[in-house]
Amino acid sequence: MAQKTSWGAVAGWYDEMLTDSDDSYQKNVIMPNLIRLLEPKKGLRVLDLACGQGYFSRAFAQNGAQVIGTDISPELIDLAKRNSTTTTSSQESESGRNPPKPQTSSLEFKVSPADQLPFLEDGSIDAITIVLALQNIENLPGTLAECARVLKVGGRLLIILNHPAFRVPQNSSWQWDEENSKQYRRIDSYMSDKTLKIDMTPGEVNTHKKQFTVTFHRPLQSYFKALNKAGLSVTRLEEWISHKKSQKGPRAEEEDRIRKEIPMFVCLEAGKK
Repeated sequence: MAQKTSWGAVAGWYDEMLTDSDDSYQKNVIMPNLIRLLEPKKGLRVLDLACGQGYFSRAFAQNGAQVIGTDISPELIDLAKRNSTTTTSSQESESGRNPPKPQTSSLEFKVSPADQLPFLEDGSIDAITIVLALQNIENLPGTLAECARVLKVGGRLLIILNHPAFRVPQNSSWQWDEENSKQYRRIDSYMSDKTLKIDMTPGEVNTHKKQFTVTFHRPLQSYFKALNKAGLSVTRLEEWISHKKSQKGPRAEEEDRIRKEIPMFVCLEAGKK
């Protein structure tokens, strides 16, 4: 039976978290690295798969790319469409001439599961991005096969994941070694594929208002094997650390040191064989 993996139930909270925070990982770590690798520009046709409320889709379009954003959640796609209209109107009023805005013809959104993209022709996409979403998609083989189908020869797939070697839901945590005054990452499991129930509303104390979904922990070899089976070859692997700094305190220096040693995210780039 298919698992409930949509984040539509918390669409409003997720949108506020991305758009209102100047200190988010999405803004300070993922966005600059993704723009650097993707190099969105005029003439590049990009599929932002599992795009959520279109945070990255809009940035790609603002840099000139022709972007199609898809997500299984109607609530998130509705937000993506509304946010794109709001962004365009705001830029027109606040900026003088030639504001860097996505044109209507260069940015569109569709409701669709990641493993079913019938509206896209074979070999019609230059680049695909899947940002912090593949770990929440149940049908990994089907999703990657569909990516391979729609990619052009020489096209690229960019996958951003919470680093599966260090961020294992319910099976990893920060710990402090009192004897040596060292912080370290405790990993209780890694190699086993897991389906895990996670709380999408961790700050909500009212149990009746809590929302849950599932996520899928997979070791790196599971992703590499699935990519290979889909006819995609990994051409790049990068690991990205947190940008955050600890507040002053007896552990601050050590926390900042280890934060630079244990990456939060991994980026896999793959192309058609």
